[in-house]
Amino acid sequence: MNAIRLLLVDDDPLVRSGLTFMLGGADDVEIVGEAADGQEALTLAATVRPDVVLMDIRMPVMDGLAATERLRARADAPEVVVLTTFHADEQVLRALRAGAAGFVLKDASPADILGAVRSVAGGDPVLSPAVTRQLMTHAAASERDVRTAGARQRLDTLAERERAVAVEVGRGKSNADIAATLYMSVATVKTHVSRVMTKLDLNNRVQIALLVHDAGLLDET
Repeated sequence: MNAIRLLLVDDDPLVRSGLTFMLGGADDVEIVGEAADGQEALTLAATVRPDVVLMDIRMPVMDGLAATERLRARADAPEVVVLTTFHADEQVLRALRAGAAGFVLKDASPADILGAVRSVAGGDPVLSPAVTRQLMTHAAASERDVRTAGARQRLDTLAERERAVAVEVGRGKSNADIAATLYMSVATVKTHVSRVMTKLDLNNRVQIALLVHDAGLLDET
């Protein structure tokens, strides 16, 4: 199996050194580069082609929010895991909306950070439903009202089964669990998830979950 190609992005060289020390010894991870800001990360990513980017949010020149959005818009987009010192931060929520697959705290254990890298490299988001709800309640009430209306309008464009699958994704269920709940095959679930992302112009399951939360659909059941 090929090693996970990992790009580290943080403006603090001590943080980058610590991450290199913690993660560099893993047999299945290859650190292919380090960047001190978002702009440098964009340039370097085009050259080293990482599978996963560990991205700080607050950086000079270009912050992690803008860099995440631009990286995820690329055809060969790497997965992005946000590095943060807070677990209920509006900027974390914005990064997830921009396409990040999850986040880890900077003071997390090496095993947790490595687990996050492995999870997103394997296509699984690093975000529990409980944390999603906590992030959502952190948003301002007025913004939430606007987002609820917009999210419901977008979800109304889905077919009935696609919408049902989206709601189960919002609950944090795996494809196998969704298949059991909705009495369909795992392959059909995967097809519906892909169609939901295509129709709603989303690029991962985290964004589906956030949209379902925005729409308030989990509060109704």
